[in-house]
Amino acid sequence: MTAVVEAFGKPHVNVGTIGHVDHGKTTLTAAITKHYGNVVAYDQID
Repeated sequence: MTAVVEAFGKPHVNVGTIGHVDHGKTTLTAAITKHYGNVVAYDQID
């Protein structure tokens, strides 16, 4: 997986998950976003 740095310098990554029902897609996505994401106020986005 590669991260693309856009013109304004913030990393941007699109992630898609494919899998059978009840095989942990939501759990995996939640774990990834919890680890790599950060919480910011709505008015601080972009």
